[in-house]
Amino acid sequence: MKTRSSAWPLALLFAGLVVYASLYPFSGWRVQGVSPLAFLQAPLPQYWTGFDVASNLLGYAPLGFLLSLAMLRSDLGRWSWWLAFALPTLLSLAVETLQNYLPMRVPSNVDFALNGAGAAAGVVCAWVMERIGILRRWSQFRANWFEPTAHGSLVLLALWPFALLYPVSVPFGLGQVLDRLESGLVALLEDTPFLTWLPLRLETPDPLSPLAEAFCVALCLLSPLLMGYAEMRSVVRRSAFMLALFLCAFVAAGLSAALTYGPTHAWAWITPQAALGMGVALLAGLGMLGLPRRLCTVVMLLALAVSLTLLNQAPDSPYFVQSLEVWEQGRFIRFHGLSQWLGWLWPFAALVFGLRAVARSSSPATKIPP
Repeated sequence: MKTRSSAWPLALLFAGLVVYASLYPFSGWRVQGVSPLAFLQAPLPQYWTGFDVASNLLGYAPLGFLLSLAMLRSDLGRWSWWLAFALPTLLSLAVETLQNYLPMRVPSNVDFALNGAGAAAGVVCAWVMERIGILRRWSQFRANWFEPTAHGSLVLLALWPFALLYPVSVPFGLGQVLDRLESGLVALLEDTPFLTWLPLRLETPDPLSPLAEAFCVALCLLSPLLMGYAEMRSVVRRSAFMLALFLCAFVAAGLSAALTYGPTHAWAWITPQAALGMGVALLAGLGMLGLPRRLCTVVMLLALAVSLTLLNQAPDSPYFVQSLEVWEQGRFIRFHGLSQWLGWLWPFAALVFGLRAVARSSSPATKIPP
């Protein structure tokens, strides 16, 4: 029987990640006058690094794994395994071919082979987990812990820690896009009469007060917390989810600081206002453990709206330029761009999801069991 699965949107998002990482920075396209598939018969490269091998091998494994899960849930039977291997392999062939037309990228038959091997490893991993019953137990766990409609929310919650990896001016403060939006519109409308129509800010905004920053931190943590609450079946499960989310947020913020400023500064983001905000979010989360599902979504929307308003009235972090210089160098240049887009867009995707959830929900509020 066909069932809806969060593996489909996660697989599509991961495929987008692969394309982004393979073709970044998407500029300088040109035709070299060689056969697009000539790289398949080229001699093996004489120079390679362990990082290149690992990234090409492991980069496609999650895609093969997720596609296997998605196709199994779609009742494709034995074809699931073959399609889950063939589709990533064809995607790798396509992006390697397109790299012929980018000056900063070099197509490689070794990369293509490693990508296929990675996809095969992901498929084999899914096959083994299915044979020994792990996937069945996960399906049972999900059915016990989450509502049957928990698809979009699980995808967003899975992406939230990755969105936190990009440096932000306020801890956990995703969605600070107004400055970039203004500069982008100015560049687009420069030398046109429409530039005067933009309601541009003439002065640099003042930083948030310590109390406002703490309030913003609390709201930014409550947004994903309430999204999870809306899909949980009991107070006990909500309590476990709350502890897991706070731990995940703490680790993600520390990893972001370590990647940006070095391991010795991994916990520099824990300021008094950040600690106060986390404490307020923890107390508020405890107080809302028994909140009805629909009301959880409504309060989440309110928290998102207020936090986005506060964040976009604040200036960028004074270390923003420095963080860009660190992230945009070396091996993490493509990951930098992807995490930046996740950090910008996650709150707005959550807003759309929450509005759709409220619009669909017409049942009366029910009490959450213990």
